Amino acid sequence: MFITMITSECAPAAKVGGLADVVYGLSRELEIRGNDVEIILPKYDCMRYDHIYGLQEAFRDLHVPYYDQWVHCSVFFGFVHGRKCFFIEPHSDKNFFNRGIYYGHQDDPGRFAFFCRAALEFMLKTNKHPDIIHCHDWQTGLVPVLLFDIYKYLGMSHPRVCYTLHNLKHQGVTGEFILNEVGLNHAGYYLNNDRLQDNFNPFAINLMKGGIVYSNFVTTVSPGYAGEIMHTDQGFGLGHTLHVHSNKFGGILNGVDYNVWNPEIDSYIPHKYGIGNIDAKYGNKEALRHKLLLRQELKPIIAYIGRLDHQKGVHLIRHALFYALEHGCQFVLLGSSPDHEINNYFRHLKHHLNDNPDCHLEIGYNEEMAHLIYAGSDMIVVPSLFEPCGLTQIIAMKYGTVPIVRATGGLGDTVFDADFAHKPYHERNGYVFHHFNYEGLESAVHRAIGMWYSYPQYFRELMKNGMRYDYSWNHPGQHYLNIYEYIRE
Repeated sequence: MFITMITSECAPAAKVGGLADVVYGLSRELEIRGNDVEIILPKYDCMRYDHIYGLQEAFRDLHVPYYDQWVHCSVFFGFVHGRKCFFIEPHSDKNFFNRGIYYGHQDDPGRFAFFCRAALEFMLKTNKHPDIIHCHDWQTGLVPVLLFDIYKYLGMSHPRVCYTLHNLKHQGVTGEFILNEVGLNHAGYYLNNDRLQDNFNPFAINLMKGGIVYSNFVTTVSPGYAGEIMHTDQGFGLGHTLHVHSNKFGGILNGVDYNVWNPEIDSYIPHKYGIGNIDAKYGNKEALRHKLLLRQELKPIIAYIGRLDHQKGVHLIRHALFYALEHGCQFVLLGSSPDHEINNYFRHLKHHLNDNPDCHLEIGYNEEMAHLIYAGSDMIVVPSLFEPCGLTQIIAMKYGTVPIVRATGGLGDTVFDADFAHKPYHERNGYVFHHFNYEGLESAVHRAIGMWYSYPQYFRELMKNGMRYDYSWNHPGQHYLNIYEYIRE
């Protein structure tokens, strides 16, 4: 099968969040299964070009319609850790993708609307007719609209579209003028509740809604999140649209690349280990303490790795830190926030706790450090308000680090409580709480600490249970192939 991914991110060359990891991991799995996969991205000036091999111009004169004129583009080709990627570079005074950041400008909807048109124009001009076009998030929501209303009449009637929603908090809500930019000239036709009209603002269009309405199948990144975005306020206004199109909607849990996140082969950690030699994990705990100047003492280390923002439960992260220190634990944090105030607060907290031998806060992100924290910690806390999938808890389990999570989205699909889960004991792998408050968090952390101190043999079994789970791309890869076959027929 010939599959084209159209996306705004692909790890590690162009990465802001989990979307990038999904595009890379799923593409790799599909290729392993014998499919031909190509990825189309914008050519950002801020990409990690050191992760792109053999970058060269592949198509020199691509002219993309834009209002009543044409924008000249070049298309480059290169391999991102083995994945075949095309990068579109517009030559325009709009300076679409040369801004030093991936997202964060007021004209983001216009920038990515142009990218959608450019990607399809490139496929048309190079005679690419994939079986499946797989689009991701609001940035590519116009691809199925353009394909259905323009490009199928120009000869691209073959491709079917799968559209994946990674996070419904960001939907690409914008003015109808965006449609005119890319040649969808009958704005009144699209400003309709059955098409692109935003469900909250009748004078705005919603690019993500366009992707849902016009694609052949819609997925999201876990079964739990699929239910939440249809039935709760986590749909941020798109619940009704998903109900209308529920016959073509489902949740598929993301996978993790075990070639990268695997303590048996991890080059970033000093002591490699697996279920068979789990005691070697404690060499990494010692190394982590040595690196972060924590005291070597018989205590559990609780960690947090990730963004510091409201979605991730930033006030609960702070509470977990102090609760851990007050109850005989050490705490390690690695993360940063897009919010300057939150960053400054945690820098102040770091300064305040600087001399505490049981605590270390690392404000920022460091890949090498992340691997060592996963390997050296006993538990990891993920107290999210909402979590479409979550990779943190899945990675932690592979490293024998017991997750403490709130029951939401993919967290509830992957972590099963040691005491209360409706699963046999050998399938329980962590601690779960339900209420998004201090009491809920404390209930789970308290039980985890108690198990570590009082029943170490049971805690070790919990570690091993988590390590046995297979959250690789193997299963989701097959689920996506089943969807592709279904929509082809």
